[in-house]
Amino acid sequence: MRWDGQAIDATRSDMLPGLESNSGFVRSVTTPEFAGVTFHEVLAKSALNRVGAIQGGTWGMTINPYRGCSHACVYCFARPTHTYLEFDGGADFDQQIVVKTNVADVLRRELAKPTWDRHPVALGTNTDPYQRAEGKYRLMPGIIAALADSGTPFSILTKGTLLRRDIPALVEAARTVPVDLAMSIAVYDDDLQQSVEPGTPSTAARLATVRAVRDAGLSCSVFLMPVLPYITDTVAHLDDAIGRAAAAGASSVMYSALHLKPGVKPWYLEWLSRTHPDLVPRYRAMYLDNTHAPKDYRRWLGERIRPILRVHGVGVGHVDPATGSMGFSDPVGAQTDAGAQAGAASGLPGHPADGPGSDRAAGISPLKRADRTWDDRHRHDGHRSDARDVRTRALVPVGVRTTGISNGGPTLF
Repeated sequence: MRWDGQAIDATRSDMLPGLESNSGFVRSVTTPEFAGVTFHEVLAKSALNRVGAIQGGTWGMTINPYRGCSHACVYCFARPTHTYLEFDGGADFDQQIVVKTNVADVLRRELAKPTWDRHPVALGTNTDPYQRAEGKYRLMPGIIAALADSGTPFSILTKGTLLRRDIPALVEAARTVPVDLAMSIAVYDDDLQQSVEPGTPSTAARLATVRAVRDAGLSCSVFLMPVLPYITDTVAHLDDAIGRAAAAGASSVMYSALHLKPGVKPWYLEWLSRTHPDLVPRYRAMYLDNTHAPKDYRRWLGERIRPILRVHGVGVGHVDPATGSMGFSDPVGAQTDAGAQAGAASGLPGHPADGPGSDRAAGISPLKRADRTWDDRHRHDGHRSDARDVRTRALVPVGVRTTGISNGGPTLF
């Protein structure tokens, strides 16, 4: 398609809120192939982003070639970042996509600096580098080459099947640097997947991409994130998900319950009110002013998932905060001990949320490493009173701590 003929007049004041006076702005582009989506091409001043350390772990480095994401996942935790450009975190996040057209060139310059220490770099921690526009802009081949040529280890987390295009480049890069890949596949019901993630490739296509990566000799983890309480936390759905991931050759599976940041909650609840109106009061009661699922729910979810992982012979993957690696996992059946050790080390009660692949482990997932508010929120959580914890636990449906809970499970996100 000829995008040059689709440029919008760059003098319109309402074209790119927050960037009208940015000297790096190039043009805004629309095309019939992406109905309703506008791409704002900019020249980036920097490519590498440093994110803060998490609960005593190391700091991390990320690259985001795009801002906004046409995958349009209702639950996406990155939605609030779009408000920095005076866009909203809802439709604008899905339809107003900022493209850093020179990101690979800028990255090469940054990696060539004598001060660069080859710290592992993560991609896909905020918005997806393999969203549909990547087929046109082809930013990732240059990024992969720059990282490999500089001897910098890197990881990629994506929902995009376009990753398959770059498998040869990734295989070549892996000859010289550690390369860790993960495919995010949270929903295994086709109708639900198209409802909650309307811009993403199908679950089957993403599983086929996992298989293609594995057939090429690379590791590939599957992110079963987020698990949606009362919706995707049934035994049937979890067993189908983990079984299909295992059949596709997943190196490991990482899981966590949905969490709703303040800028995400209204958009998610709006979707929930249209599709599952009966669940809205339960979600509101559980979350109030909270971001994460209650500890009892996370414990319950871990107790439900661990036996399924063992049945399918899949380990729980997690991220090494010192390397950024997503490619290793605990031995099957070792998750409970690891979770207890993590809980003891942190002084928190042992529960699945403290274990490998969880949102509180030292081996934090890339999804959480990009959350700049993580440290502040969890310092605050550590000083919450027992009364607060009791109140949160009281909202868990009756039977949540028992082993005889129905396949429907609690619905607390």
